[in-house]
Amino acid sequence: MPARRIAILLLLLLAGCARDSGPRRILVLALDGVDPETVDLLISEGKLPNFARLKREGAYGPLLSQRPLLSPVVWTTIATGKTPDRHGIGHFVAVNPRTGEELPVTSRLRHVKALWNIFSGAGRSVAVVGWWATWPPEDVRGSIVSDHAAYHFLFPGGFAGGGGEAVTHPPELEKEIAPLLRRPADLGPADLAPFVDVPPEDLARPFEFDDELGHFRWALATAQSYRDIGLKLWQEDRPGLEMVYVEGTDTVSHLFGHLFRAQGLAGELAGQQRRYGRAVEAMYVLADGIVGDFLQQMDGSTTLAVLSDHGFELGALPDDPSMTRDLRRVSERSHRLEGILYLYGAGVKPGAAFDRAGILDVAPTLLALAGLPPGRDMHGRVLAEALTIKEPERIATYEKKDGGEKRAARAEAPGDQASDQASDQAIMEHLRSLGYLDARSPKGDRNLAAVYYREGRLEEAAAQYRQLVAAEPDDAGLRTSYAGVLGSLGRYPEAREQLERGLEIDPLNAEGHHNLAVIHEREGQKEKAIEEYRAALRYAPAFEPSRQALLRLTGSAEVDGPRTAEEQQAFALAEHASQAARRGDYPRALADLDAAARLAPRYPLIYQYRSNVAYLMKDYPAAIAALEKALALQPDNALYRENLKRLREKSIRRPG
Repeated sequence: MPARRIAILLLLLLAGCARDSGPRRILVLALDGVDPETVDLLISEGKLPNFARLKREGAYGPLLSQRPLLSPVVWTTIATGKTPDRHGIGHFVAVNPRTGEELPVTSRLRHVKALWNIFSGAGRSVAVVGWWATWPPEDVRGSIVSDHAAYHFLFPGGFAGGGGEAVTHPPELEKEIAPLLRRPADLGPADLAPFVDVPPEDLARPFEFDDELGHFRWALATAQSYRDIGLKLWQEDRPGLEMVYVEGTDTVSHLFGHLFRAQGLAGELAGQQRRYGRAVEAMYVLADGIVGDFLQQMDGSTTLAVLSDHGFELGALPDDPSMTRDLRRVSERSHRLEGILYLYGAGVKPGAAFDRAGILDVAPTLLALAGLPPGRDMHGRVLAEALTIKEPERIATYEKKDGGEKRAARAEAPGDQASDQASDQAIMEHLRSLGYLDARSPKGDRNLAAVYYREGRLEEAAAQYRQLVAAEPDDAGLRTSYAGVLGSLGRYPEAREQLERGLEIDPLNAEGHHNLAVIHEREGQKEKAIEEYRAALRYAPAFEPSRQALLRLTGSAEVDGPRTAEEQQAFALAEHASQAARRGDYPRALADLDAAARLAPRYPLIYQYRSNVAYLMKDYPAAIAALEKALALQPDNALYRENLKRLREKSIRRPG
């Protein structure tokens, strides 16, 4: 018997089993990016029988998340019951203050206790598998398989090949779970057949996150590994709390979500759909199977929570079809604010629905179900409408009284942390390949400043943004965010100064134009406001706040003024061409644009769209020629000017 198991048995003999410390064991299955609408659709089709059982016999409802919809941020909020400004995890990465190097976030950056710390402190045993920001693993009463575990099997040295600190607690658990860790290369044709349709030679390619098939194999191998490890720990160690994280549902949605039940695809998109079109649905079926695996291991003293950190817009083709060419949509742009929450088992009312459950409510609810009092410094509520238990009286806090929420053991800067360089490299490659390192939302402290703003802590937000702008004066997005806070404080001249400087840096910033328009409007300068609202829509046609403002002020949302009858017909054809291009039907798109040009040969939008289609067809000279014509017709259009510059640069770099 392993030494770790002997030690746990001794603890049980001396301190009593976790079940004896409270009436319920808590099992949490965290399924990243699972979308409630998609779950409901697949339940209605009979494809998710275990989710159907949870819905029928437990409590369920959407789980309202909070921006930024970034996994380490949201999952740490869920695990702590605290907002990011208090728990300290603001992005996927931290920055080494000495070198400027970006490193993945770690457990040392968390300022407050997570559920596994609280349960351990109450004498309950825990098991944590794959949860974000759990490396280096903490010393708890039980086991932690950190989020670095699945990255080690990407390296030739094998599971223990990364060096640095251990990836599990206790350290000897590494060898014990090694046989359960599946590597991407372990997955052969039979394993992949339910998900993808690829030729055998594709499986021989070396692993890279930038390769969509390799990335998918990693996600599938990781999901299976964490499932098997979680089942082993649940059965053998019988923890009072187990939290198992599965990322595969999110990764497969980033890779192939635009193909989910999409209709009428042509060309390269149709080819993608033949290879990968069923991957998302099959991963949801796998997630349902994981739920079923754990349901089989439950007893009458167990409460199961199944949840996701956000939803996902599936089956929607982006406005820019080139975003689908490498099968990766960028960052959190496709995330929806609502995820899922199901509670099932001991202490749960069958058939109950949640009353606007939010991610801050999860930790207090799980503590209450375990018979432990939530802290009064936890922002959320106990979801009592779905429970049969009496809500415990709250205590003040679980944090150290002498150190507040900034625990000394967690105060090291990133540069002071031990580094597992191999896993760091793999994690950064994974995040970069999904676009998270180029996210539109600001990083780290910038996300925390945004939290201050959302909570109405305007002076704190302004102070934070002021420091950030001073450190990065050429960041247009930062200046726009700072201006938003200043405007909310009524400091319009300062806000205008930040916006004008930001638009000099990035003239295509739709939010910057919109915010400047708002200031003009509040100061009674209607014509200037209309001009800026139109600029915002010109550079971001789907920017709804500016569209609504233009409709209110002018009765029309047309960016360049009223169209002639011929231009109106040409616009309709151009939009039809855009839809065809999004589906990959480039010949149809070009035919529509030819017809539009015959109707309105001096309408710039036609040539912008023609340039887009030519670019997708990799005909860079034609793309440049079309955009040059558009710019000649509308010389003040910064979008045409910037895109033409990029096209020319790309054409120069193009091989041959």
